[in-house]
Amino acid sequence: MTDTASPVGVRDVLPGGSESAPGAREVWAEFEGLSLHLGGRPVLNDLNAALRGRCIGLLGPNGAGKTTLLNTLLGFFKPSSGHARIFGRDVVAEASEVRRVVGYMPERDSFVGGMTGVRFVRMMAELSGLPRDDALDRAHEAFFHVGLGEARYRRVETYSQGMKQLAKLAQAIAHGPRLLFLDEPTNGLDPPGRNRMLQLVRGIRDTGATRLVVSSHLLRDVEECCDEVLILKDGRISSVCDLESERRSNRKFLFLQVKGDQERFVEGLVALGCEVGMPNRRRLRAVLPAQVEIADLYALAAELSVQIRQLDHKRDSLEDIFLRAMDEPVAAKQANAS
Repeated sequence: MTDTASPVGVRDVLPGGSESAPGAREVWAEFEGLSLHLGGRPVLNDLNAALRGRCIGLLGPNGAGKTTLLNTLLGFFKPSSGHARIFGRDVVAEASEVRRVVGYMPERDSFVGGMTGVRFVRMMAELSGLPRDDALDRAHEAFFHVGLGEARYRRVETYSQGMKQLAKLAQAIAHGPRLLFLDEPTNGLDPPGRNRMLQLVRGIRDTGATRLVVSSHLLRDVEECCDEVLILKDGRISSVCDLESERRSNRKFLFLQVKGDQERFVEGLVALGCEVGMPNRRRLRAVLPAQVEIADLYALAAELSVQIRQLDHKRDSLEDIFLRAMDEPVAAKQANAS
């Protein structure tokens, strides 16, 4: 049975303090001409990027190279050419140092049969470099944090699919990593389980102590958690997008319906410095300059005895961004994240 509340907060499980956390926009991962050939076939092809976001969404169609990229960063595959660095450390030359600061939640279950949950997580924490006693303490803390405290002495093979996903997250965070790779974290979860998993991911993100990479085929999951996305197509980077910047710009792009003297209201918007269009007679489109807030529009409407009947923000959804990335040629898109 799953706990309804976690007595251990995420700050008790993950590292804290300014020394372990990169700055708000500090580069923590870099790819320079990163390429990988498997069986003579290019799987990753000349990746160049600098990642700064707190939570990066890794997107792409099946076969785009998402899991292969994670495995390469974890040191399971040696690049055919180029370099990748995590927190300034080369993933090949300094592989052991990189692995100590990385937690990995794989897509597929990889438990050891006959082990209780807490014993399994303790073993994984020890493999990540923690002393035996510390590893046991952190295993208990991690289980309580994900909400499995009451089930930690049960054998893992008796867990439901949702509990197994939470146990995989527990082993990924038990050693206090600075970077988490989450491969399809909501795989197989029902709606309440999915919401719980995404809540945990956002909680980790919001501490600022740990960077995350979330690989998922569910755009909604990425949109709810991530502030930056890296989109792969045919083993190349098709797009690197700052979702926070997109969201900020969307807040200034409005669709409105008004009742009253629409012509005078439009003139007032223009006087405020807004760009105004009229796609049809009943709907206005307005782009607000930096100094104008939505409250100013309501003040203008009150002054002119106009009612704002509907106000919607334009939303350039992640689906739109993803589809554009799939449609555009990849060759010209190998640029650093900004």
